[in-house]
Amino acid sequence: MPTLTIDDQQVTVDQGTTILDAAKKLGISIPHFCYHPRLTKVDACRMCLVEVKDAPKLVTSCSNAVRDNMVVFTGTPKVEEARKSILEFILINHPLDCPICDKAGECKLQDYYFRHSRQPSRFKDYKVKKNKVVDLGAKMVLDSERCVVCSRCVRFCTEVAGEENLGIFNRGDHSEIGTYPGKKIEHNYQGNLADICPVGALTAKDFRFKCRSWLLCKVDTICPGCSNGCNAVVHFTLRSFNGIKGQRVFRLTPRENNDVNKIWLCDVGRWGYSFVDSIDRLTTPALKKGEDFVKSDWDTVLRETASGLKTVVERYGPSAVGVIPSPHLTNEDIYALKCLFSCVLKVTNIDFKLPGLDKGEGDKLLLKADRHPNTRGAELLGLSGTGLSAEAMMEKVKTGEIKALYLAGSDPVKYIGEKAEEALSRAELLIFQGTNFNASCKLAHVILPGATFVEKEGTFTNYQGRLQRINKALEPLGEAQADWEIFTRLGKRLGAYPSYRCAEEVFKDMAGEVAPFTGLSYGKIGPLGIKIVDSKQ
Repeated sequence: MPTLTIDDQQVTVDQGTTILDAAKKLGISIPHFCYHPRLTKVDACRMCLVEVKDAPKLVTSCSNAVRDNMVVFTGTPKVEEARKSILEFILINHPLDCPICDKAGECKLQDYYFRHSRQPSRFKDYKVKKNKVVDLGAKMVLDSERCVVCSRCVRFCTEVAGEENLGIFNRGDHSEIGTYPGKKIEHNYQGNLADICPVGALTAKDFRFKCRSWLLCKVDTICPGCSNGCNAVVHFTLRSFNGIKGQRVFRLTPRENNDVNKIWLCDVGRWGYSFVDSIDRLTTPALKKGEDFVKSDWDTVLRETASGLKTVVERYGPSAVGVIPSPHLTNEDIYALKCLFSCVLKVTNIDFKLPGLDKGEGDKLLLKADRHPNTRGAELLGLSGTGLSAEAMMEKVKTGEIKALYLAGSDPVKYIGEKAEEALSRAELLIFQGTNFNASCKLAHVILPGATFVEKEGTFTNYQGRLQRINKALEPLGEAQADWEIFTRLGKRLGAYPSYRCAEEVFKDMAGEVAPFTGLSYGKIGPLGIKIVDSKQ
């Protein structure tokens, strides 16, 4: 393992490590455009030039491997002059449209100019005009004038997404990125192009002109789009901007985790957050009166719900109650649900496996066919196999053997269709608890509004058995509450039930009762999660 000195600091790294990566270990930032840790190195932009002792000229730090006893300088006058020259060269034809560019506040060119140049332009001729607002596909827009031809996007499409649909056309200062004739970008990882573009050349249509980056707050979370559990960051505002009333969440971006998603995020997960602020969000508890739902308060609705469940159990026994939860619930939600129905009401008919639940369309990179973030957690917590299956419950509701059915975020009509709709319409008591109105919800007698993944604390267990945390970014919309909190409040009305005050208290109890979670805490899980069980178990 070679040991070298960078700016008078010694560091020992693995053989083959580049100077740029070695500098990162010391906290030394070397400017760069074309370099990306997950893509091949092309040393095209020359921004990462550094001075190496005894070398005849400056060298690119992104492509040159370290040597033992190497001495590197990253901020000498010679290096700074080279950076100024590169920036001046790039800015010759780059439009000065920062005020309208979506990348403003996150642009490497903007940052590097203020850090390494701040020199007025000496260019007096006309700038080269290139194509603007080029439609690259359903999700991305290209502004060629802003492009610095770093080729990150081209390499990403070929090396990561596996599609050769982007290329560099023309030569010299007329070079520009574009799709090959007759092609559009169609892969499921287009949003990453906006992430890796160092300037404002590639922007996502979904975020374009919506909100300034400096107005956004950020919180680490887990993408709920499938069972892979990709690490992500939710970008949100605490109030509306630009006339977009009611929108709080503006985007999801990937968060690096080598064991899960590396540094990428699929488009299904990236743009699957719209339900959080959707017009069909359930925000108020409600009871059905005749054919319509009437808004109510939590005390009244919980009293009615508890009374209805208690009456069914007393008259017909626990077997007359069925519970179908969704694997979109957190581990804490599921544990609180089991405390309520298994321990308090002695219900055994609890199952989340609706037919077709894991039959989505996946790919070979990140996206899984199972579009639920906590299927593995539901299995580990025993939400299946103790009583009737979810499909069998539908039949029992239809025949009248099951009188009360509790849907916790699930939508049987979506997966089973008309048979489920017919069954649910015959239930004596149908309770729906969830975030958004759906086909099953409209048949309910009671509606309990739940919080989304950005509105509560908790954990998901991905398909590999990795336990990961989600963090609360926003207060629940309207009067919605976290699912574990609803189960807790309902449980108190039905009998002995733990007085949980936060999700962490639920997790603590769960860690003391359920084997795979034994001895764990939120602190031990950490920001990147922890493997608690083998994916094959």
